[in-house]
Order: sequence, then structure tokens, then C-alpha cells
Amino acid sequence: MSMQTVADALRGRHFGSLDLPYAAFLGLRFERDDDETRLIMPYAEHLIGAPGRLHGGTVAGLLELAGIAAAILSLPDDEPLPRLRPVTVTVDFMREGLPRDVTAVATITRLGRRIINIRSLAWQYERARPIAGANINVLVDRPPAPAAPRPADR
Repeated sequence: MSMQTVADALRGRHFGSLDLPYAAFLGLRFERDDDETRLIMPYAEHLIGAPGRLHGGTVAGLLELAGIAAAILSLPDDEPLPRLRPVTVTVDFMREGLPRDVTAVATITRLGRRIINIRSLAWQYERARPIAGANINVLVDRPPAPAAPRPADR
């Protein structure tokens, strides 16, 4: 599945799944309302790291994908989707992830033409007690503009 297909799914539906390979491995699905888009990672045995705890990489992946989803939704619908490349992902683990579903949301803190800064949070029991957060910097790689025609030499 291409990023454009993911963008179309996020923009066109209020719930669904993300069929990117790692998102499919995590079993991610999304829910949208007027205010935000939430990614949900349902608990599964293969997400366990240490006994009784979620693997940190799965939580970090969830946070990054929530950030990418927020970036996609922040861009204009009427323009071709640029390539989005995470440059920096800094994850702060605040408490252990228990064997249960995890929800994540992301907020755009700065939307620039070339860089998007994002803050993602993940929680299990209550939103006010996140298990992890991430600061993400995404490079927006837009296709080059077509060259202007050159006047004919006389």
C-alpha cells in the first residue's frame, strides 16, 4: 500500500486499518472524529518484550506512525502528497506498557514547508497517564516544480 492510499483512507473514513507493513504487524487501526485521529494498537502476544511488558520498539513504532498520520492530515488535500521522511524520533518512556491495548495521538507543533514538528503520546488506562511520548521531526520532500519554459534564442 502506498502512502497516498494511506492518506486517502485517513482522509476519507472515520475508522479503519493502516495496511503499511509495520502497521499491519502491529495490528494498528485508526479512529477519527472532528478533533483528532487516534491510532490503536490492540494487544497481541507477539508485541511482548520482557515478560508481562510491551516491547519498547512496538510502542515507539506506534508513536511514529501516529505522527506520520497527523502529518498526512495536516497537508492540503488538493496537492500531491510529498514524501514524508522522519529525521528525528526521540521517545520518552514514562511507564511500562502492560499487556493491553495502547492508544496514541499526535499533535503538529510546527508545520513548515520543509519540516514538520510533531508531539505524540501513547496511553493505556487513562490519557492523563501516558506510557510514552515522542518528539518527531519529519522532512517534507516535495517533488520539484516543473521548470519554466525558456524563451527561444533569437
